[in-house]
Amino acid sequence: MSTEAAKIRVVGDPVLATPARAVEVFDGALARLIDELFASLAVAEGVGLAAPQIGSDLAVFVYDCPDGTGERIRGHVVNPSIETSGEPNVGEEGCLSVPGPFHELTRASHAVVRGVDLHGEPVEVSGDGYFARCLQHETDHLRGVLYIDHLPRNRRRRVLREMEPFEWNAPIPG
Repeated sequence: MSTEAAKIRVVGDPVLATPARAVEVFDGALARLIDELFASLAVAEGVGLAAPQIGSDLAVFVYDCPDGTGERIRGHVVNPSIETSGEPNVGEEGCLSVPGPFHELTRASHAVVRGVDLHGEPVEVSGDGYFARCLQHETDHLRGVLYIDHLPRNRRRRVLREMEPFEWNAPIPG
């Protein structure tokens, strides 16, 4: 049985600006949501995807992202909390919900995410560099924050003007 990919919501959709709800029920519906997130991530060729990006208001994200050594790390976290540390790291950042443009953004160089898996069992994921950026980006989504929300207003407007939705995106609201 293959899971269908969902359309990825685009900035302007209210679900992207709303903090996610904690998952309280660990059942087949949650497993299907995680499968749908991975299917959607694969279609869009991204490195991380949070449930609000496909229209769910639950606190879940998936990742399939290279770590500091280039090895791909794949997994999911339900109800995450995050701790960051290390030197500030400036790097290019983009988002499947802000399709097209990238912009430099400062993030912490190390991140530790704690939460649970689809069965409610504790998980801890840590990363440096690009993977730390991914973990911070996806955790932000669950707080209703997009990477462009960290940018000065004039740069945010420029990024929004440069958006180019792809076939895997939902229509732009409004």
